[in-house]
Amino acid sequence: NQSKYPWAQNVVLAGVLKLVKGRWACLPLAFRFYLPQKAIKAQSENMKVPGKDPLFQTKLEQAVDILSQVSHHFAGAAITVVCDSWFGNDGLFTPLRKHLGDSVQLLSRLRSNTALYMMPHIRTFKKQGRPEKYGQRLGSCAELAARFISKASTHRVFLYGKYREVHAFSMAAMLKNIKSPVRVVWVFRKTQWVALFSTDMELSVEQIIEYYGARWKIESGFKEIKQDIGSSKTQTRNAHAVINHLNFSLMATSIVWIYGTRLENTPERRHYVKGRNTFAFSDLRHIIAKAALADDFNAVCNKNQKLSRKSFVDALLRMVA
Repeated sequence: NQSKYPWAQNVVLAGVLKLVKGRWACLPLAFRFYLPQKAIKAQSENMKVPGKDPLFQTKLEQAVDILSQVSHHFAGAAITVVCDSWFGNDGLFTPLRKHLGDSVQLLSRLRSNTALYMMPHIRTFKKQGRPEKYGQRLGSCAELAARFISKASTHRVFLYGKYREVHAFSMAAMLKNIKSPVRVVWVFRKTQWVALFSTDMELSVEQIIEYYGARWKIESGFKEIKQDIGSSKTQTRNAHAVINHLNFSLMATSIVWIYGTRLENTPERRHYVKGRNTFAFSDLRHIIAKAALADDFNAVCNKNQKLSRKSFVDALLRMVA
């Protein structure tokens, strides 16, 4: 009986990947609530933010907008954007380079039919016409995987919470869909393979595999926001309420991970899961809840004490520092 209830939300999220007590975690930094163009054109009342019709942005435009704003808080730092194959193309890379310069790098996955090219030859003599941008076509990722599987070597990589032996082969090539030289890494499993690439040519094979493996934490981060924080149980019926609720949920998730970095000892996993030895997000949330119910918690967070303006924000920034 609630036809306007948005049962699903499409969210573009950016977070920082950080090692917390020996395991990778994704700390949400910013997000955009994706609104379909047809819903905006229909001028639905529950799509107005706040009270105004929003401007339509594609997911790639939203991602560029988010990363451009977040990057200002990391001035002087080299930024590597780790994303899945849907975002890992020129629609994200070129606008980011335009806004942030050559310091931003892209690390993503290649599709099996993506063509790779040799590096262009450097001319030693003058020749009429433009210099070539790409060398000879090497073949698709699938064709090259069949060619290079016999040349793969073993690498020891920190992946999914422990060190593993991974068979991989790497080479430098030109990628047309982002118009840039890249380092491509084929990772071979028993019956399958995956091709990764990085525009940062200085990254090692182990780093490229580990960083892309850590990208999965943004997927598990959505599960943490929905189940552990409780976002899936909310009943928000308009875009403005959804945005407000998600802002609080993302902030709560980041606070839990920041709290985990400040613990003296590594938390133990409360519930046994086969193949997983590291602690989970729910374990940190349980520790915080237990501390909040302790008798001495009021000494740390005194309800009767008059706090200075924005003291919570100042305290949070000190914790991050």
